[in-house]
Amino acid sequence: MNTLNPNLRLRPAARLIVLDPEGRALMFRYDVPGRDPFWVTAGGEVDPGETFEDAARRELLEETGIVADPGEQIARMTPEFVTVEGEQVQADERFFLVRVADTAVSTAGHTELEQRLMTQHRWFTLAELENWHEAVFPVELAAMIRSAIAT
Repeated sequence: MNTLNPNLRLRPAARLIVLDPEGRALMFRYDVPGRDPFWVTAGGEVDPGETFEDAARRELLEETGIVADPGEQIARMTPEFVTVEGEQVQADERFFLVRVADTAVSTAGHTELEQRLMTQHRWFTLAELENWHEAVFPVELAAMIRSAIAT
């Protein structure tokens, strides 16, 4: 884990690496005005009083319509970035791996902001994650997945 920046708000977040039966990862494309498009895993900020595991379960349902146990945490990162609302934060991101049998995704639970900014979703092969022409976060996602499925 990186050293935390005391000048930034710490933003705890649960991130979900959702894999289909073919080993493809579900990603969401964000189109934020004034920024280049980027792709991220499902997930979001932990609510006050919520555990990372509870947030993972809630975010999975809200963003994908999938009801599943997020399982064990497989990775942790503490990047600094600017949120889609424009706030510079230091994240405490915990990653959970979820395998699904069905690739159906429901975005009915998206917030108004998500409906505006999360313009697409698709299932990426690991090779696509490594070579995609738009930014993919985390950059190390394919390696994280390979490491998790090798164990």
